[in-house]
Amino acid sequence: MPRLRVGLAQLDLVVGDLEGNVVRILETYDQADAQGCDLVVFPELAVTSYPPEDLLLRPAFVAQAQECLEKIAARTGRLAAVVGYPLAERDLYNAAAMCANGKVQGVYRKHILPNSAVFDEQRYFAASNVDGPLFNVAGVRVAVTICEDAWSPSGPISTQAAGGAELVVNINGSPYYAGRLRERETMLATRAADASVPIVYVNLVGGQDELVFDGGSLVFDEEGELVARARQFVEELLVVDLDVRPTFRKRLLDPRGRLSAPALPEVKVSEAHLAERGLPARIEPALAPVREVYEALVVGTRDYVMKNGFDDVLIGLSGGVDSSLVATIAVDALGPEHVHGVLMPSRYSSGGSITDAEQLAANLGIATTTIPIESAHTAFLEMLAGPFSGTEAGLAEENVQSRIRGTILMSLSNKFGRLVLTTGNKSEMATGYSTLYGDMAGGFAVIKDVPKMLVYALARDRNERAGRDLVPESVLDKPPSAELRPDQRDTDSLPEYAALDPIIEGYVEGDLSIGELEAAGYDPETVRRIAWLVDRNEYKRRQAPPGVRVSPKAFGKDRRLPITNRWPG
Repeated sequence: MPRLRVGLAQLDLVVGDLEGNVVRILETYDQADAQGCDLVVFPELAVTSYPPEDLLLRPAFVAQAQECLEKIAARTGRLAAVVGYPLAERDLYNAAAMCANGKVQGVYRKHILPNSAVFDEQRYFAASNVDGPLFNVAGVRVAVTICEDAWSPSGPISTQAAGGAELVVNINGSPYYAGRLRERETMLATRAADASVPIVYVNLVGGQDELVFDGGSLVFDEEGELVARARQFVEELLVVDLDVRPTFRKRLLDPRGRLSAPALPEVKVSEAHLAERGLPARIEPALAPVREVYEALVVGTRDYVMKNGFDDVLIGLSGGVDSSLVATIAVDALGPEHVHGVLMPSRYSSGGSITDAEQLAANLGIATTTIPIESAHTAFLEMLAGPFSGTEAGLAEENVQSRIRGTILMSLSNKFGRLVLTTGNKSEMATGYSTLYGDMAGGFAVIKDVPKMLVYALARDRNERAGRDLVPESVLDKPPSAELRPDQRDTDSLPEYAALDPIIEGYVEGDLSIGELEAAGYDPETVRRIAWLVDRNEYKRRQAPPGVRVSPKAFGKDRRLPITNRWPG
């Protein structure tokens, strides 16, 4: 029984760019062919990229996707290719085609359609209950599955293996959040061992709106042991030689799960064409947790900017840790020549904040513009003196400064075509510690899903990896402040972030009630106050720009609460 050489093609494709995706798929197909692969596997819905969302409701889009799939199939030779695409029959299916010898040899339709978190597949697709054909690829019986089909123990993998499959291919558009790679590995190891079948898992890579796909494609053998792992957050073609003889022997010695029914039908694709090979397995190291989040932010920022037709970005530099981290991420994503900092000091900006912002810009090698806002601030206060007369100065007057800065940034964006990156973090977005039409104004919110304490950890880790202080140590050491009034500190309005962030995590990501958080030992008064802030600021977040999702539940697609809501929590 021969070895099978498989290419795992984790690509950064673009939603809606059907012709461009075809070009990328065929380029990678040719690379896999040149490396002697018998089978090359592309991600879920590779033709359209993932998720195409309501584009799938447009018949012309689905029809063009079908034409593109046929174009790919027509270009195939003896190298078999698994390609994801939307299949229109009596209903619409999330499908995978096995293409070889110039045509589509067979199709698999997805069984389990996720309808939670960021997923909404039941809106678009019908679920199949047909396990699909086995494909004879270079003498090996190969079954195909799609994403969630592998997550359920009762999914099709066990039936396919019992029906004779010697390898199961699983294609994915699996979005990233912190720790997701380890969850996938645990699940796939279990599924492979339980079914006594090797699994090839191929994932999409790159950013799509607020989602980031982390790649990290995987291969497990029939014992559930990790055989190969591709890099995270990077396009690549990982080539692996698989020996299915141990699978066959294990089945002979362990008859668990054998079916008395006939095996699934075979569709012959290609014959073995190469002698025995021994390509060394490659297991790329998994990234450390903080580094993993950082790379997700870089990829998400890079792809949002570039895929939406921007070249350069603007960032308001305050000398604080949030804007410093956003600028650092932007430089890693786009290069320093494409990042422009804007310093907008007011009467309350400390000298240290100005010099910290200038030092950061020098460290990163980015150009800056300084636009003092004092004259505009004075003019606004004079204009508002009449309507504000008889009231005490407070939050409204403070926020005038933030709104002036937002107007300046958006004016520069409008003039020069540069995308504004906002700098608010998840702790601020959760509690409403941000100014609508002020510091929330912009095109992309890079760290909107990053809690404040993680902001510090990301900045320190990046400094450590650089071997020098990209983010000045003075920025990391000083108490955080919006600097909208004399001697202001964030703790004037919020608890210490070390106490705040766990409550937000429990209430927002864990969906814990106020009572459950109190029972967990958090201060009742603080819990009730923070829950109230989170709930009453839903209207603000609904108007915020999209940003990179790095947690299991971010503000955006996967947290949809009513703005008008009187449930007390």
